[in-house]
Amino acid sequence: MYINRLFLTAILIISAFFTNAQTDSLNNDELIDYSQFGDASGVRRYATQKVINQSPTRIVNIGYEYHGGFQMPAVAQDVSAQNPVDYSVRRMSGFRAQVNLPVVSNDKIIWQVGANYWGSYFLFKETASSKFEKSLQNNGLHTMGLQTTIFKPIDEKHWLVIQVAGDINSSFSQFSDLSSKALTISGTAIYGWKYSEKNMMGVGIARTYRAGALLHVPVLFWNKTFNDRYGMELLLPARGFVRRNFSTTSMLQMGYELEGNQFHIPGAGPSGDLFLQRGELKPKLMWDQKISGYIWLNLQAGMRLNWRFDAMNKQGSSEKSDRFYEGRLTNPLFVAISVNFVSP
Repeated sequence: MYINRLFLTAILIISAFFTNAQTDSLNNDELIDYSQFGDASGVRRYATQKVINQSPTRIVNIGYEYHGGFQMPAVAQDVSAQNPVDYSVRRMSGFRAQVNLPVVSNDKIIWQVGANYWGSYFLFKETASSKFEKSLQNNGLHTMGLQTTIFKPIDEKHWLVIQVAGDINSSFSQFSDLSSKALTISGTAIYGWKYSEKNMMGVGIARTYRAGALLHVPVLFWNKTFNDRYGMELLLPARGFVRRNFSTTSMLQMGYELEGNQFHIPGAGPSGDLFLQRGELKPKLMWDQKISGYIWLNLQAGMRLNWRFDAMNKQGSSEKSDRFYEGRLTNPLFVAISVNFVSP
């Protein structure tokens, strides 16, 4: 009996202890002012480089582009430009590839270094008779380049982008044919504002060969998401698209892109080298679809509108007297497909 009473007394003492401990804990909680635990002051935030629902950023891009037939009229055969020949191109096609690797990526700066390749081969219906056409058909046109891009957020609302690119553009049969005459340097600087996670805008200036000849032009950058379905992505005058998001893994874009460069064609002129100023305006539709993980498929279809396809006897010249061939090319339809590894 004594043991039972002792056991019962011990249980009551332990129960009372835990009851008091719980009451003290509740009382202590009631004394805590949780309003003191707000956001930490002094934390600096920075603007990000994307808006909500924006198209995925491509880290690795490998693709193929195919252009239908078009006309290349009145091609000069010699320096006198007498008896020009009209050529018909059955098709123009080639592989494209681009890599953009982040070197530094944090809240304060994003630095990327990349490389790109763009190839175009021409198949003529007629037998090429001049050095110019023979070079296009046998060697094609090639662009190989390196670029670096820095996105620098200044604070939560302001940001800066600087991009510099160097390209070797040539029609060559072997690497020993390449020279410094094939080098072009491009660059862009943009200062912008991040108004919200759905709207960012910037203005700047660009040194570009996209229209074939060297230009210094003002730039307007504007990425805006209107709602869950629609948005736009502009980098004028280089490109501009309206976006329709069907889900987080598929989207359709409609717009245009301006592409081109100045190509060195060694020994293709009647009196020496030629410099082909090539610019193409491409209105098109683009479909982006996630395949698996970070792998996306991109499909494109549109029309290639000839902006410039002039072969000049002098590098960088825009004088009519230096023009060996003025390319009045007709405008074919084109399709393209690429597989992309995108950023998270």
